[in-house]
Amino acid sequence: MIELKDVNYRYRNRNALDNINITIEEGESVALIGPNGSGKSTFLKLINGVVTPQQGEYLFNKNKITEKKLNNSIFSKEFHRKIGFVFQNSDAQLFCSTVYEEIAFGPRQMGFSEEKVNERVYDCLELLNIEKLKHEAPYNLSGGEKKRVAIASVLSMNPEIITLDEPMNGIDPKGKKFLRDFMIKLNSSGKTIICSTHDFEYVEGVFKRAIVFSEEHKIIRDDDYNAVIKDEKFLVENNIK
Repeated sequence: MIELKDVNYRYRNRNALDNINITIEEGESVALIGPNGSGKSTFLKLINGVVTPQQGEYLFNKNKITEKKLNNSIFSKEFHRKIGFVFQNSDAQLFCSTVYEEIAFGPRQMGFSEEKVNERVYDCLELLNIEKLKHEAPYNLSGGEKKRVAIASVLSMNPEIITLDEPMNGIDPKGKKFLRDFMIKLNSSGKTIICSTHDFEYVEGVFKRAIVFSEEHKIIRDDDYNAVIKDEKFLVENNIK
């Protein structure tokens, strides 16, 4: 589904991704691991079309993703219907007056009928166990509640791929356990999960594969998730643990 070939991206004079070559197939569960500033968030932004490669190619379902294509509203809608992005900072993602309106926003943008929108919203409220919050203003919620609303707003589009940037940040242990179990459930239902994380204690059983980024913004290992997490020497040497 996702293929990056010799991809580079820089912020002004600072490297963010250096010669990235990777393929991610449908139905995988992939953890992005690496020290802070290694390029994990930029990688997620790139595969979601927030930024585009300055060098190299990004192919999504064999279509080359370019800024020009993403500026085409028909192509962009179809692309964003298939891949959803849960930001690290939920406050940057939530902007509607109520939780209901937040979750309804995406389906409405896609032109769904209000009946279909309502069905999607209530399905997502139930999935995330946040029915009681539907009339609340997002800015009044706790960190964990905001995260669930942000996930619900992405799931209301029913994407094939769900990407999450450090989803455990700012959540209490009970909320982390719920999110862990929920990601396992999503992947078991056929969704592709791509998630940056350093919260290894709370994601046990979620991921089959780990892609490891170095402080030099390169991919230095692509391996079985458990093999990476159990390799203490490797984690310490690369400033990951």
